[in-house]
Amino acid sequence: MILLTGATGVIGSALLPQLLGAGHEVRCLVRDPRRLGPNRVNVQLALGDLGDPHGLRHSLRGIDTVIHLAAAIRDQPPNTIEELNGLGTLRLLQTAERSGVGRFVFFSAMGATSIQRTRFFRAKAQAERAVLDSSIAATVFSPSIVYDRHDPWVTLMRRASLLPLIPVSGSGDSRFQPIWAQEVAQCVLADLERGGEEDRVYELAGPETLSYNEMARTISASCGRRRPLVHVPIPIVRSGLITLRRVLGDSVFATWEEAELMEISMVSDRGAADVRELWGEPSPMVDVLG
Repeated sequence: MILLTGATGVIGSALLPQLLGAGHEVRCLVRDPRRLGPNRVNVQLALGDLGDPHGLRHSLRGIDTVIHLAAAIRDQPPNTIEELNGLGTLRLLQTAERSGVGRFVFFSAMGATSIQRTRFFRAKAQAERAVLDSSIAATVFSPSIVYDRHDPWVTLMRRASLLPLIPVSGSGDSRFQPIWAQEVAQCVLADLERGGEEDRVYELAGPETLSYNEMARTISASCGRRRPLVHVPIPIVRSGLITLRRVLGDSVFATWEEAELMEISMVSDRGAADVRELWGEPSPMVDVLG
């Protein structure tokens, strides 16, 4: 049986139906089962989160494979990004080792290092190192930006295209190799089918390299609204989002930590080679969004 964390996220929402369709038994670690939609009746439910040691032990009973997708790109008081992405992964990993889990599949981020400027990337790098150093056979996926047709980021960008000008943080020159969540899910299934006891690391990249500016134009064009971009200086973005977070709290549409992530290029020298090896030819963003 598979334990899946992050089942309601962008990747998890694409992966869970494919796991069930392939005949896998799945248990989902969730805080709110309603967010699973119709699939909540097709899986086992483990209520809890990564901060609950007792809940983790219960969720891992009878599990042979963990797929750990859960991650946070903003603080979720009282927990920080570091606690959720770093310590949360370590806690799950150590409990999995004690429970006799045979394989641990972890989603890191392309280019994550311990000296990155962003807290998210640094926490992911520490978690990735712990996973690969563990006694469990591991697969680490390091994707570039992952998107789906109606994910929160694409939806936000489409709403921004209702404005006369689309605001872009900074220069918009950071480069990405966007990959469709459905094709990421196919890569995970392919890895599960391969099995084996050796550690594996894959970089998941789409077939094209796009700047943030180019992705913004692609998304706006997909809904029939071609708008010029206006670039907002980073200091203004930073101070504005920090102020909004203080005023609006967790309901703010974006935080500085989230905006800062889009300033970091996520590009693999291997391009889409790992995706092709695992599954097949990935789709250009314009074809997916239509």
